[in-house]
Amino acid sequence: MSRAGYTSLALGALLGLRARKLRTALSGLGIAIGIAAAVAVLGISASSRANLLAQLGAEGNLVTVSAGQGFDGTPAPLPLTAEPMIARIPPVESVTAIGYVPGATVRRTAAIPAIDSGGIAVYAAQPGLLGTLGAGNEQGVAAGTFLNAATARYPAVVLGAVAAQTLGIARVGPATQVFLDGRYFAVIGILRPVPLVPALDESALVGFPVADALLGLDGSPTQIYLRALPDQVQPVVSVLPFTANPAQPEAVQVSLPSSILAARAAARTAYAGLFLGLGAVAVLVGGVGIANIMVIAILERRAEIGLRRALGATRRRVGLQFLTESVLLSALGGAAGVLAGAAATAGYAVASGQPAVVPPVSVALGLGIAMGTGALAGVYPAARAARLAPAEALRAS
Repeated sequence: MSRAGYTSLALGALLGLRARKLRTALSGLGIAIGIAAAVAVLGISASSRANLLAQLGAEGNLVTVSAGQGFDGTPAPLPLTAEPMIARIPPVESVTAIGYVPGATVRRTAAIPAIDSGGIAVYAAQPGLLGTLGAGNEQGVAAGTFLNAATARYPAVVLGAVAAQTLGIARVGPATQVFLDGRYFAVIGILRPVPLVPALDESALVGFPVADALLGLDGSPTQIYLRALPDQVQPVVSVLPFTANPAQPEAVQVSLPSSILAARAAARTAYAGLFLGLGAVAVLVGGVGIANIMVIAILERRAEIGLRRALGATRRRVGLQFLTESVLLSALGGAAGVLAGAAATAGYAVASGQPAVVPPVSVALGLGIAMGTGALAGVYPAARAARLAPAEALRAS
């Protein structure tokens, strides 16, 4: 067939679809929904993966050392020497510690019962905490300032993002105070959310000196955060238990926040297969709808088929006409689905603060699957139209 023949075939298919706009739109909707679901799932997964890789690039060398239990099940706190000994490991770039203060409650005022503390935990923290976590004292604080060498020695507290909301504190001023373990502490800062250590969001942080003097803490850390050279993380992890607690290395727990990030990403994409399956069902339903509309079109256009056959159109030409209409309808639905899926991916990325990534392979597969579905759905109607005899088609009309 010549180029002009293919052009007239495509124009004829387009005119055939335009003659039945509503039916064409409804039939292509199933294809569009299925392709949109598939593209959106793949795009959202790719966006989450890109965001995860960006976080891993910045946080992959952050290691957490926590106090655990000995062989007999009893708590085994980290020794006072744990942090300075870890700091001596050559690949370690920075290290800081926090210490949990058991039994301490935080309330807005003394008039509020202790039972209504909102579950806010109290930790002693070192001034370098935010720097080691990668936030920095300025970027990690939403209001006020973080602890420093001076304020760590006085009744001053920094609230996590959730803790501040629980206490109803949005701003920090000279008169902003909270009632912490039987005495008032001045609120000097409010943290931004800390994704790597969510426990800090629901905590109140005080300095180690004041925690030892006023809250009964003996200075022992419960968690130590450290950063090592990126290519030396695994060697550092292997020696941390023996360095932190030589007497009970088995009681030291070491974890990588990067593993936590990977687990979160896996949880977010756990239902990706389900949505892809639903998209496949939608594509299948759309293909059945297209086959149905093409069969109905044959019944409604018998006179046209008979006239074209009488004027010299071959069976192959008539069959190709209906097959082209089916493929064109699916291609239009697939294109609409790709655009809708890309828009859904972009909306999700903007809402979650992630980079928007639409894999080119998802676009190509979406259009390919749509056109393949249209071709399969149009085979039977096209063959049926081609088998109609001219005289029979004209008599039926």
